[in-house]
Amino acid sequence: MPEGDTVFLTARRLTETLAGKVLVRGELRHPRLSTVDLAGRTVLGARSVGKHLFLRFDRDLSLHHHLELDGSWQFGPRARVDHRARVVLATGSTTAVGVNLHQLALVPTGDEHRLVAHLGPDLLDPDWSPRHAAEAAERLRREPDREIGLALLDQTVLAGLGNVYKAEICFLLGVSPWAPVSTVDATRVVELGRDLLLRNASGMARSTTGDPRRDRRLWVYGRTRSGCLRCGGRIRVANQGADTRQRITYFCPACQPGPHP
Repeated sequence: MPEGDTVFLTARRLTETLAGKVLVRGELRHPRLSTVDLAGRTVLGARSVGKHLFLRFDRDLSLHHHLELDGSWQFGPRARVDHRARVVLATGSTTAVGVNLHQLALVPTGDEHRLVAHLGPDLLDPDWSPRHAAEAAERLRREPDREIGLALLDQTVLAGLGNVYKAEICFLLGVSPWAPVSTVDATRVVELGRDLLLRNASGMARSTTGDPRRDRRLWVYGRTRSGCLRCGGRIRVANQGADTRQRITYFCPACQPGPHP
């Protein structure tokens, strides 16, 4: 699933491509929205909140959507309008196509907050402050016996982290993803999560190590063949969570002591 940095960059790309332009074509290919025609509206820009996206138009209208596992936006010549297209927006100079978008809804711009009020602090919030950091840490501490790996994926605790960052943050903390929240420094977790997302919101290839080389960008995630980037030991993989919340988890038993499955 696209993580907060990917969604943030998507909002930036939408803004750069469409902001200030009048739509000559504006289709919403969704059963509840299929009669809506956005042609003639001016695009004001886009914003992300965690993994949620809002595309804003004039006259107090916003399109809310979520990328989930397979959603994306295509722009310009690459923007193909096929059976996967859910949103088609065209100006006089370019086209943007939303592919496999989820949770599509039109809302007054002033009501955007109602759709994301359940989320924890957005780690890429441009207005981030010590108050946001304190609230995020407090939310993390509310369930001290919860596995830290599960808490990091809970968007009502921290908005924006996904499975890659979960694995990498646990590694950088030196703890098992199955360790209870009470064994980690909640303030440090929040600082680390925000720092990693900010560093990767520039548009470069995602890296949690600071090394841009393809095989050295991540410490443990996806490294079952190459081993831990720090100690060279074998990376283990196990499922964490249950039912629809179950996720594959990568970890290094040597560098991350604690409970393991």
